[in-house]
Amino acid sequence: MTLSEFVFWGSFLLVAHTYLLYPIVLFCAYSLVQMRRDWQYLRSRHDTRSPTQDPTQLPSVTLIIAAHNEEVRLPDKLENLRRLDYPRDRLEVIVVSDGSTDDTNKILRKASHTGLRCFFLPRQGKWSALNHAVGQAHHDLLIFSDAATIFAPNAVSKLARHFADPSVGVVCGSLQFEASAESRQTEGVYWSYECMLRLMEARIGATLTASGAIYAIRRRCYSQLSPDTVLDDLVIPMNARKLGYRVLYDPEAVGKDFAASSVAGEFTRRVRLATGSFRALGQIVRTKLDPVTAFAFFSHKFLRWILPFLLIAMLASSGLMWSQPLYRVALLGQVAFYLWAILGFVFRQRMQGIRYGLLAYYLLAIHLAFLVGFVRFLSGNKESAWRRVS
Repeated sequence: MTLSEFVFWGSFLLVAHTYLLYPIVLFCAYSLVQMRRDWQYLRSRHDTRSPTQDPTQLPSVTLIIAAHNEEVRLPDKLENLRRLDYPRDRLEVIVVSDGSTDDTNKILRKASHTGLRCFFLPRQGKWSALNHAVGQAHHDLLIFSDAATIFAPNAVSKLARHFADPSVGVVCGSLQFEASAESRQTEGVYWSYECMLRLMEARIGATLTASGAIYAIRRRCYSQLSPDTVLDDLVIPMNARKLGYRVLYDPEAVGKDFAASSVAGEFTRRVRLATGSFRALGQIVRTKLDPVTAFAFFSHKFLRWILPFLLIAMLASSGLMWSQPLYRVALLGQVAFYLWAILGFVFRQRMQGIRYGLLAYYLLAIHLAFLVGFVRFLSGNKESAWRRVS
């Protein structure tokens, strides 16, 4: 095998593993675990799922929201907090405004929600807002949310019920998106696929990360975030694992957020996430993971992060072997995919009505975002401030 053939087949297998082989392996493992649990239930008739706790037994929690220029979404969030069906005497809400320059601070100062405490900081970044909020929290169970995320009325109680088990350190909720016409064809399709993977990983005990918009942790699992932290919802669960706690996913704890209205907006968000991913990699590799979780991290996260380089390697190596029919077909297939993506970009308004018509455009955009994020990581870009994309 020549070097070009080795590069092509190595890259091809890793790409195929990321999007095809890993989901198949995951589904098989998920099915076996489900069959085992069903068999145990048939034998014992004992339901091992976490029950809904009696309201008198629910723990006291602090719900933390970091906000920057959220004047549009914040009123709905404050109204949503009033509608939560959690005991008011056990629910503290802390909102930290991180250098907001719109009417966010004015809205917060007028808010009269029971148990609501607001803090106003100069612009530093989400890491600073979260550190400050945790330092001010009165309770040992912390729930993190975003200013635009609308919780289901029972979301807090669904998250809190798991902490009756002292081995649980983090519980990740399920995030649903309100989508535009374009994002339904792009992020909506991708997120449905992502949610299936997360559910199956949770069933085999390999939950990797939280959604920053809805997750709960024990206070002792929180370590002060550094100024270069972007992915707090990845770093914090990994820290909990390092301390020996379990990380769970509860699909019944639901929050609704708003997807970026366009692929361009999602690209901006992904570049920031990619930069944070590469920054966090050193900490992650120093965290001792069980074999199943390590395999899930390699397959679901790490390969996604380096996929742009694998795609470039596939394209270049197949081009070098153009004279051979197999690799000529492989090259033409890749060119066809990129042409599909370009057409999706150029004619994105017209292709919104075609099912999966914009999928190639979206996939190429998010992989390109990781390439840009990697360059920013290498350049030492330290930007940690965050802003909502549209």
